[in-house]
This record gives sequence, structure tokens and C-alpha cells, in this order.
Amino acid sequence: MKKILFAASECVPFIKTGGLADVCGALPKEFDKEYWDVRVVIPNYTCIPEKYRNEFEYVTHFYMGTGPMIPEKYVGILKYELDGVTFYFIDNQEYFNCAVPYGDIRYDIEKFIFFDKAVLSMLKAIDFQPDLIHCHDWQAGLIPVYLKNEFQGDMFYWGMKSVMTIHNLKFQGIWDKKVFQGLSGMTSNLFVPDKLEFNKDASMLKGGLVYADYITTVSDTYAQEIQTPYYGEGLDGLLSARHMDMQGIVNGIDYGIYNPATDQKIYNNYDVSNWRKKKYVNKTRLQEELGLAVDRKKFMIGLISRLTDQKGLDLINYVIDRIVDDYTQLVVIGTGDPGYENMFRHYAWKYGDRISANICYSDDLAHKLYAAADAFLMPSQFEPCGLTQLISFRYGTAPIVRETGGLKDTVIPFNEYENTGDGFSFSNYNGEEMLKVINYAKKVYFDMKKDWNRMIDRGMQKDFSWNASKFKYEGLYNYLIGEKES
Repeated sequence: MKKILFAASECVPFIKTGGLADVCGALPKEFDKEYWDVRVVIPNYTCIPEKYRNEFEYVTHFYMGTGPMIPEKYVGILKYELDGVTFYFIDNQEYFNCAVPYGDIRYDIEKFIFFDKAVLSMLKAIDFQPDLIHCHDWQAGLIPVYLKNEFQGDMFYWGMKSVMTIHNLKFQGIWDKKVFQGLSGMTSNLFVPDKLEFNKDASMLKGGLVYADYITTVSDTYAQEIQTPYYGEGLDGLLSARHMDMQGIVNGIDYGIYNPATDQKIYNNYDVSNWRKKKYVNKTRLQEELGLAVDRKKFMIGLISRLTDQKGLDLINYVIDRIVDDYTQLVVIGTGDPGYENMFRHYAWKYGDRISANICYSDDLAHKLYAAADAFLMPSQFEPCGLTQLISFRYGTAPIVRETGGLKDTVIPFNEYENTGDGFSFSNYNGEEMLKVINYAKKVYFDMKKDWNRMIDRGMQKDFSWNASKFKYEGLYNYLIGEKES
């Protein structure tokens, strides 16, 4: 039996701010329980819903300090089982009593340094000795560093491997070196340019990337892109140096949750055999609900996103008046930068029957939009993986994407001459180029209906369940821990 521990700052269904939570919630339950014992550890935030927190079971507690600035503190260990997976929660009210999991970066860094050391310290207390710890994003970045340094004095930890997964390189957990040393208790020889030092400060993610036995990221193209200065966020040199120990594995989506044939949140269920007759009902009902012009013939474009620069919203701003012609509607769901929130509110006011701006995050509304829209727009500057396009395929909605990261790896551009492809894409980060491909998608939709329908069939038949990616992770884990006898 091979033992794996996932360590992360968030995990569905307990707490979610982004795709990282989906990965940590969905992937562990995919492994064959006969050969794999995969468990997960996250902080015990007070903002985890009561219905789960009330069921958590106390396991043990101990006291632990990390560095001169964090003396002995309480560490409680709680556990909970769901879908056959054991989840552990690290409890400390001082750090994890919060309305949202992240806030002030200096304070976040302190609490995740505490979390990282607590994860390793808890293993002896719960008598679980993983062969490998799979660390996700900067919040778990110091686990490989502690493992290879401070914890090497204890035989219990010898031979334990670590994998570091980058979900988004933009966020690295960077702070002042002196403070870092005081919080972590790490020796000064670790705070040098080829270890934790980053532009005279220190970076948690960099530490993880230096000390992990292997690095993964969430798509092949993103793994290549981050070795270049444009996408590398200052770590391209380190990532190039480690390119032999790095690969991209595309995220999956939970096919139980995202299934138009059984989804309770949409107006009318359908599947690949009958979507031509049934999918449009979702469009007209959503048009009604959102106060748009009700007309099944309109071309409805969906956008579900964090409203930030990364997502290419400046391109939309540049051409939006030309996107929403008499035949086109745009439905937006998301929150983020107030400038973008107000931009969409303004256009929704200007084009009341064509644009609906929902400045919120509503899972119910998101499902309805996946089922209602004809196309989904993702013009990202960079996109490590992207889940929206994978869900769109599932619901028979054509993605229109920029060719970057996971978007490039998952969407095959439609080719009318060869009758291939399952979406639309453009390569340069340019508003006119984006508009051109949106107009081409409309042309196929209105004038080449048979081609459009066959394209949708191809998209709905793609497999982006976790089952496909799971085998790649299994191969990686086997490679790192060796074929041990169970």
C-alpha cells in the first residue's frame, strides 16, 4: 500500500477560492483504494461550513514552535472521512479563525509557515508515515524545505519524498528575509540566492521548488511557458534548471458534479444524443430570469471568471460594443477588481437586453450559464490550466480561448475544411484578433449549423474527468517512491 499525503490551503467541499480546491477535493478519491492510501491535510478554518465542522473528530494535540517569533503554540489535529478519503485539519484558533482563508500577506505567510511545520510534526502524532507528500502552491512551499533540513535528524522522515505543484506562479508567498528567518527558525545558510532568497526577500514557493523531489504544474504548455521570462515571474531560471524534474498534468473536472444529463441546477437536462432538441430551453429560461431579450436564435456568450487583469478583460473592454450586435448576448458572472466590476455594470446598463452582469459568485447561476450559453469566452493573458473550458465542453458549449497554458492544450481550433476541432482560438494578446475569432464563431453558428453541431458533439465526447489525469499522477508517484511491495 502506497501512502500519499496532499497538503494544501484549500479543498472542496470544505473551503474554496479557486481551482486548487477542486484538485485537492476531486483527485484523492480517484485512486484505487486497494493500492493507494491518499489523505489530505488543510487548516481548520472557522469559515468551513458548520455542517462539516460539527462532524470533525478530535485525534490529538501537541505544542510546537517554529522560530524565535513563533514560540510554543497549540496544534490540534482533527479528522473527517468523506467519499472514502481521510481529511485532517490543523487546528489553531489564533491563525485559522477567519471569515476568508487569505487576507494580509504578512500574516498569511506566518500562518502558513506554522501550518507547514505542523503538517510534518503531526505525522508522528497520528502514526501516518507517507511515502510522499504532495504540496500545492506557495502555502505548502516550506514543507519540502523543512523535510530536507530540520526533519532529517529524525529517522521517521528519511526517504520521504515531496512533489510541489504550481497552480499559479503569480502567487509566491514573498516577504522580508529577516522576518522569514524569525518566523520559520530556518538557518541563515538557507536564505541565499540558490535557495529561498528572492530579490533580497524570501519566497515560500521558491523554497518548495528548490527542495521538492519533483515539480508539476497543471498543463504541458504552462510547464514550458514558465521557463521563459514573460511567464516565469522571476523564477524562470530555476524552473529551466529543473526542467528534467518537471511536467505538466492537465487538471480534470468532477464528472459527477458537471453532468448536463443529471445536473439538478439547470432548467432542462440533456446529453450528447439529444442536446439539439433540449439545450436551447436552458437559454430561453436564463434569458427570462436575467431580463434579456428572450430569443433562442441569439448567440449567447458566457464568461465566468475572477475579474482581474490576468483574464484578458481589457481586450473585452476594447471591443465590447462590437461583440454585442443585434444577434448576440453576453452573460458575465464573477467578482474582482472594482474597475472591471463597474465596467460590466456600465455595459449591462447601456445594453440592457443584450448584456447581463452578475457581480457575484453563484454556483447555481454558473451551472445554468454553462447549459444555456452557445460559447464561452476565455481571452486570458496566461492560464495555468483553466477549468471553465473543460466544463463548457461537457455542457455542449464551444470555448473561445487565447492560445496559452491549459487553454492551448485542451481546445482544438475548429477547422471547417477538415471538419475537425471543438472550439475557437486566437494567438496574440490583441482585442481585434479576439473579435475576429468571435465573429468567425458567430458565422459558423449562424451559417454553418451542421458543422457547428458536429463540433459540439466532438466537444461533449471529450474526456476531462480526473480518471485520465490520475494515471499520470500514479506513474509519477511510482517513479518517485519506487515499486515497493504492498
